[in-house]
Amino acid sequence: MTETENNETEETPATTEAAAEAAAPEAAAPQAAAAPTEVLAPKERRRRARAAKAAQTKARRPLTPEERHAERLAERQRKAQARRVERTRAREKSRAAGTRAEATPPREHGPGSQKTRQGVVVSDKADKTITVRIDVARRHRRYEKIVRTSNTLHAHDEANDAHIGDTVIVRECRPMSRLKRWRLVQVVERAE
Repeated sequence: MTETENNETEETPATTEAAAEAAAPEAAAPQAAAAPTEVLAPKERRRRARAAKAAQTKARRPLTPEERHAERLAERQRKAQARRVERTRAREKSRAAGTRAEATPPREHGPGSQKTRQGVVVSDKADKTITVRIDVARRHRRYEKIVRTSNTLHAHDEANDAHIGDTVIVRECRPMSRLKRWRLVQVVERAE
């Protein structure tokens, strides 16, 4: 053998060992990196997760209409019971605080009694009908400023007794025409 051949044979084992050492970390890296190489879109990930979960659950037999109805009824009863408990808890909490929670104002009148309003006649041109302006001044809930509002209503005046500027009292009644749902009770003050 020549010197060159001896050098090649001597380098070969060293080169092989170096190559093996270098290949060992590289061989481990592709195995570790092989798993996350597949990059999935979020929708595809969710679809696969749902499919895997569905494969794990046991298939149920289809329910009869009576069984479905019974399940719905049981669910409604359970929700109603939860609502009752929550309302009771809220009521007790508001009583403890000393105020009513979301208190509704008392009804203006009970069944069988009519509302009455006092206002000023703004028109008496129609026959047996007057237009009455009802002025209301109330305190604003949040800002506590006095807010003045008004609304008009049509009232039946059988004798054409009231005239423009009169202060009158009207009472609620059955619908007498498209707009008339009130009837003149009395003229409180005549206009000058």
